[in-house]
Amino acid sequence: MRAADLVLHSPTGLRLALWAGLGAAALALTSLAAFSKDHALMINASPSLPYWAIWLDRGALPQRGEIILFDPPASPLLERHFGKRPKPFGKKVSGMPGDIVTEKERSFFVNGRKVAVAKRASRFGEPLALGPTGVVPQGCYFVTTAHKDGFDSRYAAIGWICARRILGVGRPIL
Repeated sequence: MRAADLVLHSPTGLRLALWAGLGAAALALTSLAAFSKDHALMINASPSLPYWAIWLDRGALPQRGEIILFDPPASPLLERHFGKRPKPFGKKVSGMPGDIVTEKERSFFVNGRKVAVAKRASRFGEPLALGPTGVVPQGCYFVTTAHKDGFDSRYAAIGWICARRILGVGRPIL
């Protein structure tokens, strides 16, 4: 009989193997819990982004062109369209802190480059107030989407998206 067979067939050997297995399982669960604190799989139900599965990285700082996921600000308009507890929004970062956002005839520009056009009314016919212009404040972003019905920073009900609302950077996976 080999030494390994003797260890596994003795009561002490079985206890050691059991404790080793439990220790490995505890270590794996602890690592998974730490990983899930900073990461999540998000499902996109909105047509405003072309991806339906997005990997959320809570620790990453947003860069221009990346997707950020955020909690939308509360407002009567948002509640009518998305309910009392809307799911997180995902939009593309078009304006970074220090960039200059301008608007002309409902078209929005970031540093002179056109990024979005604002509609006059919502799909329910409600007037849509224009979003912020000027220098993007530190810790905030101007977010957009290419979708014509995207609800983003071009509208006052969303506005700047600042750090306290940001859940993290989204990485499209599907």
